[in-house]
Amino acid sequence: MLAFFLGSSSAFERFSLSKIVPFVFFSKMDLVPKVTSYLTLVFIALSSLEPVVCIRHWQLSGHPLADEHLVSNLPGQPDVSFKHYAGYLTVNEQNGRALFYWFYEATAHPDKKPLVLWLNGEGRKKGWSSYCRIICGASAIVHGISGFSRTEMLDIGPGCSSVGYGATQEIGPFIVDTNGHGLKYNPHSWNTEANMLFLESPVGVGFSYSNTTSDYNILGDEFTANDAYAFLHKWFLLFPSYRKRTFYIAGESYAGKYVPELAEIINDKNNDPSLHIDLNGILLGNPETSDADDWRGMVDYAWSHAVISDETYKIIGQSCNFDSNDTWSNDDCAEAVDELLKQYKEIDIYSLYTSVCIGDSASSDDKFTQIMFRRSSKMMPRIMGGYDPCLDEYAKAFYNRPDVQQALHVSDGQHLKNWSICNTKIFVEWLESKPSVLPIYKKLIAAGLRIWVYSGDTDGRVPVLSTRYSLSSLGLPITKTWRPWYHQKEVSGWFQEYEGLTFATFRGAGHAVPIFKPSNSLAFFSAFLLGESLPSVR
Repeated sequence: MLAFFLGSSSAFERFSLSKIVPFVFFSKMDLVPKVTSYLTLVFIALSSLEPVVCIRHWQLSGHPLADEHLVSNLPGQPDVSFKHYAGYLTVNEQNGRALFYWFYEATAHPDKKPLVLWLNGEGRKKGWSSYCRIICGASAIVHGISGFSRTEMLDIGPGCSSVGYGATQEIGPFIVDTNGHGLKYNPHSWNTEANMLFLESPVGVGFSYSNTTSDYNILGDEFTANDAYAFLHKWFLLFPSYRKRTFYIAGESYAGKYVPELAEIINDKNNDPSLHIDLNGILLGNPETSDADDWRGMVDYAWSHAVISDETYKIIGQSCNFDSNDTWSNDDCAEAVDELLKQYKEIDIYSLYTSVCIGDSASSDDKFTQIMFRRSSKMMPRIMGGYDPCLDEYAKAFYNRPDVQQALHVSDGQHLKNWSICNTKIFVEWLESKPSVLPIYKKLIAAGLRIWVYSGDTDGRVPVLSTRYSLSSLGLPITKTWRPWYHQKEVSGWFQEYEGLTFATFRGAGHAVPIFKPSNSLAFFSAFLLGESLPSVR
């Protein structure tokens, strides 16, 4: 029988081996030399570790076993052969900061498949103020409303759930049914190709939380990336067989900043072998990349797709300097952008040619969320093309069920968490966001990571033009010129390969590409994992 103390490296530095040995109990005295040798090895290994983002992630005491997170009785779940796990991991013990994850093993041979972390955000940096204009008017942004200054209202960040979007609506194995009471199997789930890990980040998103109120006042890109990095090391302790697995990070929308920022931390920390994560690449969909290019692309796309008038387009071109830190000080610019966003009020900016969700506005907890995610319009009552714009409401109904929360290990079924797909407070109070992550792209390309970027070409929020403008500014040499790529003998989109980066479009897809093109996106994902060019022959 053997029991001994494992703590942080600093703890070991305070204890000599002779002080640790009394924690060891022996059934046979002849085991002493062997145990002492083992403890010496443990001491040497742990004392060489450096702290990870200000907290120790290698401490083995107090971590739940993976089996405790096994999801075995999820209501309405279709029968599947793979295992999936969900629960909390604490990333900061002192503040009681915990992130919720949901992990799906690959449908076949999970021991041989890579691990992919999926992150969601939502494109609200600067753009949120314009959404407010739809219901508040331009003067509200100029002078500030609801206690927020104009500057504060422009510095808006993300806050949407990877479980509510990525796992539930796009690429996970279970899609919430339209009644909000059950789940449907998704035959195009990405866990057919990889082990998929979904993380609700930062705290305040979905089920993730902090017991320290002040944490919610300092949320930003750097804070989020550090917590995600801490989470990964905690998670690898829970699932040690994945510790050396080939690893990728993927995401969409505001995760266009999350993903490269986390990848940069991993790349920098990988110089320490004890912290090494086998990161091979990143995959980004309709990503926020460069604020200035994102805005330019949004305006040009709205004009080229007949959303705004020639006059509005001309005024924006003459009066708006999107490279400025004070873009909105020009009233002509602010009013013209007001007009642009006003035109999107009656349609879905994330998918120009599909229906909006015709729902009761009273069912939304927050008027802002209603405006952002549901465009009520009596003119377009039909559901077209297999896309259901009301899925947000179905997800909310499902994840607030007591039996669902109990199955996912987030509550006891009595004391419930209030789950929402997006947290408006995080939108409003986001503290810090990089104006561009293109310098990180360059760094990751130099490190030899695989970078693929894709765009649904009917998204008006982070349109294909925005991404093309951003990537063009990198000045990368072109290795394979622009050409169509095919899926099931049809043109799925177009793509171009650069030195260190691949860019592709999805024809007829909106902001969340897998919702609109599930089979195509799965084929694309498979090619990314294999590092193969997309099929360019019909």
